[in-house]
Amino acid sequence: MPYEPPTHTVERSLRATTGAKTVAGVDEVGRGAWAGPVTVCAAVTGLRRPPAGLTDSKLISPKRRAELAPLLEHWVTAFGLGDATPQEIDELGMTAALRLAAVRALESLPVRPDAVILDGKHDYLGQPWQVRTVIKGDQSCIAVAAASVIAKVRRDTMMAELGAESGEYADFAFGANAGYPSPVHRAALEERGPTPHHRLSWSYLDALPRWQHLKKVRFSAEAAALESGGQLGFDF
Repeated sequence: MPYEPPTHTVERSLRATTGAKTVAGVDEVGRGAWAGPVTVCAAVTGLRRPPAGLTDSKLISPKRRAELAPLLEHWVTAFGLGDATPQEIDELGMTAALRLAAVRALESLPVRPDAVILDGKHDYLGQPWQVRTVIKGDQSCIAVAAASVIAKVRRDTMMAELGAESGEYADFAFGANAGYPSPVHRAALEERGPTPHHRLSWSYLDALPRWQHLKKVRFSAEAAALESGGQLGFDF
């Protein structure tokens, strides 16, 4: 079943109801991974027509995403990227780490947005940002869809470089799994243990008796719930 293309409807609504002149779409990737950062992109698009085929990055083939991302980087008015490291995720919990990455992305924009369209139903940004949450915003909102593609390709590229065949972490096949759960990833963990790029508060360590001593205490009940859900490979 074909998907409806994203529109500027939410952005127009924010402009009309709040007087916002600059509206940024924000999306993240890497929330459910075992390794690597969580990456957030903030994209400002104005009200121009986007490149053909733009939608949620998870609905686009890897080949097409790789073609589309550089087009989007030149098409958007501005974009910013922010990461939260595995160590920050372990120390802060996922919600706070997402906020940290999102603030880094937003603050890297040349102009501070008057309003933010945030993918999902949970506002992890909060004050002082003026936020409109949109469930499946990466499918319905042009700015969020652009952010989702840019974030996905940038993070996937970084993970592929980290797991290059000639590199120290080739056994983990990060180029194929981007740090998410996979049989190859799990086998490498069982044999070699977690790398400095792994999240040590994640429950995958519960299934690795040899390496359980490395596990960090979970930040909170909320973080533990998010982390256990992350094993399902959301945003892969």
